[in-house]
Amino acid sequence: MRYQVVPHDPVWKQQYAREAELITSALNDMAAKLHHIGSTAISDIAAKPIIDILIEIDDLRELDARSSAMEQLGYEAMGEFGIPGRRYFRKNDAFGIRTHQIHAFETGSPGALRHLAFRGYMIAHPAAAQAYGALKERLAQQHPDDFEAYMDGKDAFIKEHEAKALAWA
Repeated sequence: MRYQVVPHDPVWKQQYAREAELITSALNDMAAKLHHIGSTAISDIAAKPIIDILIEIDDLRELDARSSAMEQLGYEAMGEFGIPGRRYFRKNDAFGIRTHQIHAFETGSPGALRHLAFRGYMIAHPAAAQAYGALKERLAQQHPDDFEAYMDGKDAFIKEHEAKALAWA
């Protein structure tokens, strides 16, 4: 699977806002907080053009019961998908290219806090964010057809800055 890392696009913020409205409507009366996370939420850094959304919810079983509403929006429900305590949904466009990902956690859970802290830290520390964007660009050039190698290459940076972010938060 070929993927790309591209310069920041200000349209990503609007794409998140539109999708958040759709998701909020689909979840109807469910008490959920939505957040734009991931690199597309961090101004001026390169990213894969996939909108990452964090949903904080009081009880994941409520979200499980509404999986069909998410599927009607074009999302594929993937369950925990390798991360205990998470619900993962992904959405592709008509060409099969990933456009959105949802990471849902219970409110206040370590998974939710980790994502929010990392995003907040990167926004508050532009030098770290720029280093992260540059790393992603290098890895994408070095491993254009090996997504696992790309992800492995980011791992040490993410763990280091995630620890800093959690202490900072």
